[in-house]
Formats: sequence, C-alpha cells, structure tokens
Amino acid sequence: MMPSILITGASAGIGRAVAELFLAKGWTVGLLARRKKVLEDVAAGRGNAHVLVADVSDPEQIEAAFAQFVEVVGRLDVLFNNAGLFTPAATIDNVSVEDWAHAVSVNLSGMFLSARAAFAQMRAQSPQGGRIINNGSISAHVPREGAVTYTVTKHGITGLTRQLSLDGRPFDIACGQIDVGNARTDLLQGIIDAAVDSGHAPPPSMDVDEVARSVWHMATLPPEANVQFMTVMATKMPYIGRG
Repeated sequence: MMPSILITGASAGIGRAVAELFLAKGWTVGLLARRKKVLEDVAAGRGNAHVLVADVSDPEQIEAAFAQFVEVVGRLDVLFNNAGLFTPAATIDNVSVEDWAHAVSVNLSGMFLSARAAFAQMRAQSPQGGRIINNGSISAHVPREGAVTYTVTKHGITGLTRQLSLDGRPFDIACGQIDVGNARTDLLQGIIDAAVDSGHAPPPSMDVDEVARSVWHMATLPPEANVQFMTVMATKMPYIGRG
C-alpha cells in the first residue's frame, strides 16, 4: 500500500507543484482547496488523486474533508499544511481590519485547523503516527516591507511547528517546517514581469519544483528522523547579511 499525503492549497503554486510530484511518485494524494474544477485539473483523472473541496478557515469543512479522505484511503501518513494568502502590501496603519482578519483566518487558523485534524487522525490510527509539514516562509524569520499580516501569521506558524513537535512525540507524530523564499509560482512570476516591464531588475528566484523536491525529502524520511526546519530559497535573495 502506497503512503498517503493530504495537501492543503493544492490548486496552485507550491501546493500544486508538491501534489504533482507526489502523484507522479505513486503516492495516494488528497488535494484540498476551494476550487473543485482546478483540483480536478490537478488530479487529471489519476486514480491516486482525491479531490477534497474545503475552505481551510471553516472547521466543519476541514473535519469533513479529512474524514472523507481517511474513509477512502484508510489512514493519513503526511499532511503538507500549505494553504496561505497575501493581503495587499501596506504599512500597518493602512491595513484594513478585514484584511488582517482574512490573513489570520487562512494563514494561522486554517493551518491550526488542518494540523488539528491531522494530529487527531494520526494519533487514532493503527499503526499510530505520521508527519506534519508546515509551510512557513522566510517571513517567519525576517519581514519584507509592507507585509505585516503575512509576517505575523508566519511567525505564528513557527510556534505551531514547535508545539506540534513537542506534543507529537508520545504518539510518533513528527512535525517540521519548510521556509521558502522566492519560488517561481504564478504570483511571483507576476512580480517578476512587472519589474521587467518597469525597467527594474527582477528579484532572484528559483524553480518551484525545488520546493517540491525539498518537501519530498522531508516526507520520505524514516519515522526516527525529522527535518525540524528547512530553508530553501533563491541563492541571491537578500536574506543573509547586514545593511
């Protein structure tokens, strides 16, 4: 029986790249996002793909989606806790309360709810255990300008990762975090294109498939080994150094 992984935010960007890799490797993959048609495109009729339509910020939808996946597959080996969003760039005095609440509901509460559902299943199943991989960000360590909602919520994910690692030990549940910088998703490609069009140098970037391969490494470790934190980023990003 092939291992199983459930991926939130599987319809685009990093989530889709990770889904494509695990599907190609023969894993049983739960594809969770809000847009059914896009998820069906990712699944492409493959028998090892399972479309799970849910809003990560809705507790009932998340519990139903995880239950649906486990009912069909039998167990959950890995959660790639990935769904997240950016709100418009602004200093804090120009960030609307609505944008703040939206970021918290998806980036923080959504990842809490998904981890909660995965932890419960991994604790209850036999054999017990599994692995949760949280998608943090280099913003979980250093901010970029005008990104208060994203930065604060991603710092929260680092706390979630540490707590899950500690609380999961008695139940053979490992938790790690991947912090990504400038993978070429559709969102970043738009930023690159805008920079080029305006005559500016585009930001350093890397192929999103490098992130997928990094998640693959984390997910396929034996139970006694865990990548606690991994940073994978464009080599020339201004992340290390002083101004």
